[in-house]
Amino acid sequence: MTIFELPQVEALIRAALAEDVGRGDITTQLTVPTGLQASGTLLGKQDGVLAGLPLIARVFAVMGAPVRVDERLHDGDAFRSGTVLATVNGAAADLLVGERLVLNLVQRLSGVATLTRRYVDAVKGTKATVIDTRKTTPGLRALEKYAVRMGGGGNHRSGLDDGILIKDNHITAAGGLGAALSAARRGAVHGMRVEIECATVAQVDEALAAGAEAILLDNMSVAQLAEAVRHVDGRAVTEASGGVTLETIRAIAETGVDLISVGALTHSAPAVDISMKIKL
Repeated sequence: MTIFELPQVEALIRAALAEDVGRGDITTQLTVPTGLQASGTLLGKQDGVLAGLPLIARVFAVMGAPVRVDERLHDGDAFRSGTVLATVNGAAADLLVGERLVLNLVQRLSGVATLTRRYVDAVKGTKATVIDTRKTTPGLRALEKYAVRMGGGGNHRSGLDDGILIKDNHITAAGGLGAALSAARRGAVHGMRVEIECATVAQVDEALAAGAEAILLDNMSVAQLAEAVRHVDGRAVTEASGGVTLETIRAIAETGVDLISVGALTHSAPAVDISMKIKL
């Protein structure tokens, strides 16, 4: 089963169709002859990295519309403005009803993939891997994290139930860094890595002494990151996080951190401009 066949993706498509179509596309019902056949062309109107193309077929399948989709590229491919991404053939009414949802999804996911590729390119030649966060659009997390992978990035945990990340509020509630880390390690499922957030190099040393396997270096300066990496000296995975931009990520990567988490990949990616033109 692919990500596009997951029950939550079908549920998302059904909810989006209900939101957009409601009781029916009144304009199409009044202006488009029943049974009229047409073809549509999805065209990239700016440079980008493609993600979500298989959702075109899924949207029309959920609609119950017999539309044939011809994908011209594959997810993860870079494309230039003016490139034909896919063509669709079927009843003109079906193409018009599904057009906006298809474009919304492919534009959004391609935007995430495109921005991710820019960050990934910015750290080439270093050991750092660019990863995402949980700062995703509610309901779109699985698809947005897929788009990050299509852009060449990696995924952090998908939800609160598949990884242990002890943050500052957990530390406060637990009564201290050492107490939080010890409790998490005792209760962790076998093989599940325990990561803890540190804001200072002193906290990094405390986390190492308590047996941390991964350390999130939160909002540290480049100099602090470099010092923290030296202190860790390979004894734990290091992750830089907080305020990372395209302008700063190269310097952060050159400190020697293993991972750089970037919330902007999903919370600030602009949609790629894609159009669909229909011909009879």
